[in-house]
Amino acid sequence: METKILITQFIPKEGLSELFEKYYVIMPGKSGFTREEQLDLIQDAEVLLSLFNSPVDKELLTAGKKLRMIANFGVGYNNIDLEYARQRNLVVSNTPDPVTIPTAEHTLGLILAVMRRISEMDRKLRQKQVTDWKVMSNLGFSLQNKTLGIVGMGKIGQATAHMAQAFGMKVVYHSRNKIDKSLETALKTTWLELNELLHQSDVVSLHVPLTEQTKHLIGKCELVKMKDTAFIINTSRGPVINEAELVEALNEKEIAGAALDVFEAEPAIHQALLSMDNVVLTPHIGTGTIETRIATAQCAADNIVAFLQGKPVPNRVI
Repeated sequence: METKILITQFIPKEGLSELFEKYYVIMPGKSGFTREEQLDLIQDAEVLLSLFNSPVDKELLTAGKKLRMIANFGVGYNNIDLEYARQRNLVVSNTPDPVTIPTAEHTLGLILAVMRRISEMDRKLRQKQVTDWKVMSNLGFSLQNKTLGIVGMGKIGQATAHMAQAFGMKVVYHSRNKIDKSLETALKTTWLELNELLHQSDVVSLHVPLTEQTKHLIGKCELVKMKDTAFIINTSRGPVINEAELVEALNEKEIAGAALDVFEAEPAIHQALLSMDNVVLTPHIGTGTIETRIATAQCAADNIVAFLQGKPVPNRVI
């Protein structure tokens, strides 16, 4: 009997050619499978290729009685019930490498957009709200000589540090574990306690996974430690920031602005953020390029093929 692989949403076939050649692959059209369809189709699947925005909870895993592996499409895997997956002895993998550069690119794009007021000015010009073109009007902040504080110095944080230095930014970082001294030297960065990083930084950029420890890592207590001219950027996971307390800090002008690609109750967004000129919002598109989607599909497929051939899974989580 052919090995069945269930893919919950449509992803580029260009990255899945080996799976389609060797196995029985079930993948939806662009509308994706409904929850009910997933619960039905997973019953005969040995491998689930899930997406970072699609819940893989106990109910779904229980329905997958033949399931042996979950290959997550994306670096994050907080969408998976890992505790139950461990109980079932399921192998879980992710796709960290393809998302590194595009997420760092998007981070720098958000920094530029909010600090130089690019999105705000574009929006206001289209709405004919810009009437003053004088030399001291519509001013933003330069990136050069500003301090970027990176929270989470993994691969994405490191790529962001490298790109930021091209704009003349000084980089400091905080993470649970310090990176090697040689890497610190290469990246021209130093480790700081979180409170000190918040105090020193002109821009704080978040690059941590969502865990019990990082949920609401940034809230009122942390935001008041930042400069009132500082900006916060989030391309990690929405619940890392307490969104209601961020809105309060912005209203109280405790920080200068925010740029968010992810949200606490995604896809819902706190209504107050939608009307703030000093906030830039994007719909979780940090990895949203066609090249990245193809490469991520290929990475997920490589994990699956390795598992089914009895080889070490390159990006195994558990």
